Parts: sequence; structure tokens; C-alpha cells
Amino acid sequence: MEANGYGVVHFFPGGTQDQYEASIAAVHPGEGLLPEGQTFHAAGASEGGWTIMAVHESKESWEKFRDGILLPRMQQGIDGGFAAQPEETVIDLYKIMP
Repeated sequence: MEANGYGVVHFFPGGTQDQYEASIAAVHPGEGLLPEGQTFHAAGASEGGWTIMAVHESKESWEKFRDGILLPRMQQGIDGGFAAQPEETVIDLYKIMP
């Protein structure tokens, strides 16, 4: 069965809202705007850190964002941003509901 999108969940142990705000400012195209191919973004404090959930149109759109924007900017270092790579869970989404 064809997937209806590609979900990515990142958990940053010990992550904070301030680190999130700095990181998102460095990797998203602008306030309230999503990267090309991303259709959903949510984030918040979770037990032991910070969790980000994103839905992309496809695995390919996720990989384009990850390899072209996210990883290069994180490797350069984001002032005030997350210091370490997250724990990652990916999901071939079967259903997305409004």
C-alpha cells in the first residue's frame, strides 16, 4: 500500500524551548513557514527533553530537506540551538487526518 506521507519524530534529550527556537530559525524559511515538501510541524516539551514531529510529502522530500538544509546547518553549529543529534523515528504514514 502506498504511503500518504513520511513522518519524522525527533527527540532531543535535555532539549529546551530556547534551543528549539534557535534551531528552527536556522533551518526553516521564515516565521510560520514550512520547508518545501513539509506539510505539518509540531513541537513541544516532552519527558526528558524536547520533541519535534514533522510530516513530509514523501521520504524523498524529507531527505532533500535533511541533507540539503538540516544536517549542514546543524553541523556548522547553531548558536543557542540543539547541541547534539536527536533520537529519530521515521514513519511511512498510512493515514493523515486533518
